[in-house]
Amino acid sequence: MTENDITQKILDCSFNIHSKLGPGLFESVYEEVLSYELEKEGLEVKRQPIIAVYWDNHQMDLGFKADLIVEDRVIIELKSVESLQAVHKKQLLTYLKLSGIKLGLLMNFNENMLKNGIKRIVNGL
Repeated sequence: MTENDITQKILDCSFNIHSKLGPGLFESVYEEVLSYELEKEGLEVKRQPIIAVYWDNHQMDLGFKADLIVEDRVIIELKSVESLQAVHKKQLLTYLKLSGIKLGLLMNFNENMLKNGIKRIVNGL
């Protein structure tokens, strides 16, 4: 399954969730429901996995937590904010670089039309 195949399933599930729940809920609600729906589709989903930071070939005792990683190939960073900011895109790009994953989806569920809140971020894809 390619990154694009995975992304299509993610988008289908996300649009379905947004049409039923609408905007305005906490990010954690969308994360829980999306994770459940993706697993129903047969996809492996990791919730809140640590993305390690290495310095001088040493893993630091800190890291970042991605919202969801699907099939170890796509990172999903969920938001429920008034509007996406440049810092959100930079955050996801950093997660992609640190993890070596090539594709990420930044999704703001607080939009009236979810398609307006989705940004595809790539890292060397």
